Amino acid sequence: MRTVTDDVPLLDDLMPWSVRSPRLGRDWVVAPDARSLKARWDTLVRAEGPERERLFRPTRARTPESSVSALPGQPTGTGRFSRESGPCPAPVRFGLGPFDEQWLIPDHRLLDAARPELWRVADEHQLFAVEQPGTAGDGAAGDPGPALLVSAVLPDGRSPAGRSGRIRPLHRRPGGAEPNIAPGLADLLTARYRQEVTAEQILAWAVAAAGPVPGGCGVPLTADPRLWSSGAELGEQLLRIQLRGARGGDRPRLPGGRRPYVRAAVPPRPEALTYDPGEEALLLGTGRISPVPAGAWDFTAGGVRVLDLWFARRTAPAEPGTLEALRPGGWLPEWNSELLELITVLALLAGLRCDQRELRRELASGPRIGRAELEAAGVLPVPAAARLPASVLDHHEEGPEGQFALV
Repeated sequence: MRTVTDDVPLLDDLMPWSVRSPRLGRDWVVAPDARSLKARWDTLVRAEGPERERLFRPTRARTPESSVSALPGQPTGTGRFSRESGPCPAPVRFGLGPFDEQWLIPDHRLLDAARPELWRVADEHQLFAVEQPGTAGDGAAGDPGPALLVSAVLPDGRSPAGRSGRIRPLHRRPGGAEPNIAPGLADLLTARYRQEVTAEQILAWAVAAAGPVPGGCGVPLTADPRLWSSGAELGEQLLRIQLRGARGGDRPRLPGGRRPYVRAAVPPRPEALTYDPGEEALLLGTGRISPVPAGAWDFTAGGVRVLDLWFARRTAPAEPGTLEALRPGGWLPEWNSELLELITVLALLAGLRCDQRELRRELASGPRIGRAELEAAGVLPVPAAARLPASVLDHHEEGPEGQFALV
């Protein structure tokens, strides 16, 4: 017998093309600051023979002798890294788990499984929906966290525990072309709601309504045009907050003129991160930031407090003698700005939890568009071709050792 959750479409039904999480293979290729990456690269290319191989940290997928193609859109070398002597490629922003934007060396020779199909469509028009593996709820304390997040920068798609999720680009081609939406879905919803439904609205609805169901990330679809409009509007708010001003939006700000400030300077090496609920203050050693709403401090993803993980990734000691040990000697000023923005993002998302819970209550008790209706309309099952990446027949990419490939 089909249960209630059996009738909820999966995100996999609505956004059928997905890509597995990239696998970096070595931690030193990513860092919270770009200068460290350049120092690591310079140290590596100055090393020779066994020392270069040791610092490189070979895996079965990548060694200094690996011959691979360039990442799409990245002007990096394709010769064997054992012969590399040039400057470090310009680092790019990269999402390292939920809410943590760091820097990555975009060189395919250094990345075990970079997922070139994601890089091929990563541009100023793209958004990436990231399923959070094993999560549920809305990010409250003691709650694993949101089931679906969206990023404007290429994400690694992994939970704080390292579990791999699925990444679903909003568009199948560069330039914002060909939405990654089940064929016929937008037309069906447009007819049901008597208003135009776009791919962006479907993604926004999913961000607001998604939750865990057997088989993956479920996205219940309402049959009520009024509830669709309010849910899509809520999802658009969540999207704007998560995108942090990307794609033409505004930088996030707390309402009522409240803004977190650095009230006492963060010391060069803060040893602990704590929270004073009475003063709404975040304490980084002797450093002090306030006001910090409790919702920001309590916000979790994958069952891990987001602020704790963000802080640990910038202060945890590295193994001596490794490239990871080449890092800032102390707390960087730009981390203050990043932390203040992260606090704002988390506080705003926490402030919308009640609205998300109310949306889910109305969805549970109201009429819905189930799998049977999607099947009757021909939306499901999704055509096999919609689950495959689109080919880019006119785009040349550099293959191994400088040869060109047509994809």
